[in-house]
Amino acid sequence: MKLLEGITVIDFSQFLSGPSASLRLSDFGARVIKIEKKGSGDICRQLYVSEIKIANESTLFHTINRNKESFAADLKDEKDKNRVSKLIKNADVLMHNFRPGVMERLGFSYEKVQQINSKIIYASISGYGDEGEWKKLPGQDLLLQSLTGLPYLNGESTKLPTPMGISVVDILAGTHLAQGILAALVKLDNTGNGSLVQVSMLESALDFQFEVFTTFLNDGEELPERSEKNHAHSYVGAPYGVYKTKNGYLALAMGSIPKLAELLDCIELGKFSDSKQWFIKRDVIKAVLANHLKINTTQHWLNILEPADVWCAKVFSMEELRQEEGYKLLDMEMSVKTSKGETIRTTRCPIKINGKKLNSEVGAPFLGEHNDSIAREFNL
Repeated sequence: MKLLEGITVIDFSQFLSGPSASLRLSDFGARVIKIEKKGSGDICRQLYVSEIKIANESTLFHTINRNKESFAADLKDEKDKNRVSKLIKNADVLMHNFRPGVMERLGFSYEKVQQINSKIIYASISGYGDEGEWKKLPGQDLLLQSLTGLPYLNGESTKLPTPMGISVVDILAGTHLAQGILAALVKLDNTGNGSLVQVSMLESALDFQFEVFTTFLNDGEELPERSEKNHAHSYVGAPYGVYKTKNGYLALAMGSIPKLAELLDCIELGKFSDSKQWFIKRDVIKAVLANHLKINTTQHWLNILEPADVWCAKVFSMEELRQEEGYKLLDMEMSVKTSKGETIRTTRCPIKINGKKLNSEVGAPFLGEHNDSIAREFNL
């Protein structure tokens, strides 16, 4: 199901945020041509997140650049710049995630690109926008998490602010850019006019916190406070959190403390019958729960709580999750192959269209792999 068939994307982006956006467009059927630096290519090719390599390149690169084409060019060389300009003239979308000023220095500012292709959708991700003293700072995920307060929402209050263990800001910014491009494509189809789509990682990280930020802004600007015990959400009372059991971990969402006291046969928990106490005294309540849940196994508690419609779940590791029937039914994993036959196991696009999964077996390209075929097709 290629919803974006016929759409051509010229993608200058590197690392994670931009390529994650073009990956989703590719999943929808768009043709994505990566413009890569001759000799070294996308820096992500050598950005290792583990010791595992695919064809001497990082698994991250191969995961996020599947089903794309690679065109290697030296953008400081006039001949190569002219070739890239021809590609832009025949494209629907141009995207990049360079720092402010880089595309201007390369000769591909929004204004210059509009002169090449007046209907182009010009989409960019920056770290902090293109104004102010922060604009030249490195747009790196951990730094953006830290600047926007995300680590103050994770981990117990007695511990260091805890960043999320995933490149969440990169992925959010990529998601927002893809959304903006899709909206601009609708406008292009309706009016014939292109658009300038801009996303900053800073704004994406702030938008991600709309729930807690809105509470802060409308609650006398009282800072969110992490629990001392079993923290999971700054604005939710007990029992909300993850608890250790005799053989694993159990997650408890919102619920009635008296009901839990009865089901778990925990007399001490029954003292907290007033729902107003569940937030004010959440650390005391969570400490009682934590001590009680340690006496038996995760499955023992699930057998009691699930039939009573208490919101709870076992905390799985990746290995444990993959053994579960609920996971297997998703058919979430797929294999892709490079043109040289190397295989990588990865996750598929999570979106279905008309009940069909958006799978592709085409792996990430080698640097400059499509130079010759693209040159012939576009008469470069």
